[in-house]
Amino acid sequence: MRARLLAVALAAAFLGGCAMPGWIPWVGTKPPPPPAVADSTTPKPDALDMPKPGDVRQRPVEDTDETVADRIIAVVNNDAITLGELQESIVSYRAENGNQRPGPTDEELRRDFLSRLIDNRLQLQEADREKVVVEEVELNEEFLDRIKRYGVKTEEEFAKLVRGQGVTVESIKKRLRDGLKVQKLVRRKVTLRVSVTEAEITQYLEANRAKLETGLSFHARHILVTPEADGATGWESARIKAEMLRTQLEDGADFVELAKQHSRDATAKDGGDLGTLKRGELAPEIESELLALDEGEISRPVRSPLGFHVFRLESKDSLESASIRQQIRDILFRQQFDTRLEVWLREIKRRAIIEVRI
Repeated sequence: MRARLLAVALAAAFLGGCAMPGWIPWVGTKPPPPPAVADSTTPKPDALDMPKPGDVRQRPVEDTDETVADRIIAVVNNDAITLGELQESIVSYRAENGNQRPGPTDEELRRDFLSRLIDNRLQLQEADREKVVVEEVELNEEFLDRIKRYGVKTEEEFAKLVRGQGVTVESIKKRLRDGLKVQKLVRRKVTLRVSVTEAEITQYLEANRAKLETGLSFHARHILVTPEADGATGWESARIKAEMLRTQLEDGADFVELAKQHSRDATAKDGGDLGTLKRGELAPEIESELLALDEGEISRPVRSPLGFHVFRLESKDSLESASIRQQIRDILFRQQFDTRLEVWLREIKRRAIIEVRI
């Protein structure tokens, strides 16, 4: 009776569509487990290999035939760079630099110019986005300048010359146009955003004063009076004569004429002209006397192992001069330009997808 009640209860549970309580054991064959549900968070195998902005991928290649000029060796944002472009860049470099030896090896040139081509392609793509335009007049001026560099007079001679190197005039004009386009873009994105202040120039000057002063130059003339006899008497006579010449010069006598008449130095025929000298070229005691003078000022007689010198300072460079400050401005501008250019290039590379196949 109890067994029959259990059977009826089981039948009612199945027929009623109710879930089987966990405490009731399975009778007979256990049904198979439900199929596993795919985890939607697991990426597909192909998705893992999808290139991302900023990637620079090296794809191994089996075809390394150097005769296939249209073989793709790099892809920059779906823009292909061919082996022919790389070879042409190297040929142009060799032609413009006269195959100088010793120079970079072919492998070094390949790596260097492939990197340049990639950077150039990125910049050209940026220029297109910025709608940078090169006028025909600009291109023609650049092309004529290139012809002059090759030392030929006509475009026909130039075309013949470059054809012998395996390069066409059309490809050269395209490269020139691209170069002008990149120049305009760099000017817009980098050059015009660089500024050097007077405070920065002064700070650089003070921090590098000792080093900068060694590069300064000065221009001077002198009259050399040598002793006529050995001993103290001869030297004293020479000093007195040098003092007399100095007095005449301060009274307005012509330095050049006095030097020609009285100087015992080889420079006498040139009016005592010592030319332009760098700091450190003369004996320290003589140089210090000279640099203490103002331009056009006559020195007191200065003794050296040769005799007594009377100097006139013609000119001298100063760290405070406009030309020196301009040189410092140029140095700082170049430093800031290079830094900003590097940052800008890094930024456009970060947005790019680059694949190298060589």
